[in-house]
Amino acid sequence: MPGPFRKLLVANRGAIARRVIRACDKLGIRSVAVYSEADAGAPYLAEASETLALSGSTAGETYLNIPALVDCVKRSGADAVHPGYGFLSESAAFAVAIEDAGAVFVGPSPRFLEMMGDKINARALMTELGLPVFAGSGAVADLDAALQAAERIGYPIMLKPAGGGGGIGMRALRDADELSRTFSQARKLVTAAFDDDTLFLEACIASPRHVEIQVLGDGKGGAMHLYERDCSLQRRHQKVIEEAPAPGISRQELDLLATKAAAVAGAMNYDSAGTVEMLRDADGKFGFLEMNTRIQVEHGVTEAVTGIDLVATQIELAAGGRLPEQPPLDGFAMEARVYSEDPRTGLPSTGLLSHLRVPDMFGVRIDTGYAQGQAVTPFYDPLLAKVIGWGTTREQAVGRLLVALKGLEIRGVQTNIPLLEVVLQDDEFLAADLDTGFLDRRRWLPFK
Repeated sequence: MPGPFRKLLVANRGAIARRVIRACDKLGIRSVAVYSEADAGAPYLAEASETLALSGSTAGETYLNIPALVDCVKRSGADAVHPGYGFLSESAAFAVAIEDAGAVFVGPSPRFLEMMGDKINARALMTELGLPVFAGSGAVADLDAALQAAERIGYPIMLKPAGGGGGIGMRALRDADELSRTFSQARKLVTAAFDDDTLFLEACIASPRHVEIQVLGDGKGGAMHLYERDCSLQRRHQKVIEEAPAPGISRQELDLLATKAAAVAGAMNYDSAGTVEMLRDADGKFGFLEMNTRIQVEHGVTEAVTGIDLVATQIELAAGGRLPEQPPLDGFAMEARVYSEDPRTGLPSTGLLSHLRVPDMFGVRIDTGYAQGQAVTPFYDPLLAKVIGWGTTREQAVGRLLVALKGLEIRGVQTNIPLLEVVLQDDEFLAADLDTGFLDRRRWLPFK
């Protein structure tokens, strides 16, 4: 294996920036934290070996500004760059720019970012490699083509952008009238969001389970899985609670799916951490959704049940290292995403964190990039913290997570903690009766 990197620049902010900095400390690598004007008070800046300021506060001015980030790489002398998640983490153009600057992009090769960034191409490749895929279409050039494809697939259908993510531009449509009314508006929305107006259709799976497989590849045909995470608890296509292992599905079925996902990664010569996301319908059939070519927000859930440091492993693989040994699945873990938002409407809440107390508890991990006295601004994602509880049983993981949320004291902004506490005590949730429509069906006033 080549020697470790000397200095790594973290091209991100918040909890993931802090997480990467700590992985660098573990590996003996100097870290460089970049920060916007809005993030000047972030606590992880003091934990980094060096810091570099980015001019401006908006995402476009800072964490999405490729020339500015490349300039930071050159000024710092960093020989590696970790993009975290979100922002430019799945940008092939950014990965190429980093390589052209003489540094290593800690993530998949640009060809994988391009390949999986186009969901139409990704569906076609997964079908070719033997992973199950639900019915869908290629790119639909206009409304007439969309109507014809929808008739072939059968309603209800999902209208989706080929690029982008985060649920932006996705529409579940019941019939041709809804498709006709929606198509033009959806095209304008995705063009504005992603600078790409390509749309396609997929069969709309009613109330599916959302199960994702964590994979690792060494770029030489070697690949492995680190089991699965269930991410069915969602609000507006955004994950809220994730857990491992997936409850209520047989271990044999899940292991078979994970083995298939790892085989696909190996067949592609995939060369980093990635996540193969699947939906499971009411009949128990799985179908490919997408592949995320980066570290996931919820990576800590997998770390808790496998003992594998995924961020450090990413860095080691980027340096030419080997895959770790396959670990056993050990216990249960569950993560709740704490957002700075109104728990009733889900709308973002901004302001000064006048009080922030993070409890230190056994069986609990809390990742945050914020500190008391710091402002929560409207410029970025409203994720404040990720709270993970784990134990020898699912019930113990839920209990520890609930106690940790009650002990997490936040004042100055609203949070979704009241909603999370209600969910974690819901009888159907505790019975693992889960699907992606779970929250939408509830009427937990005033939290709806």
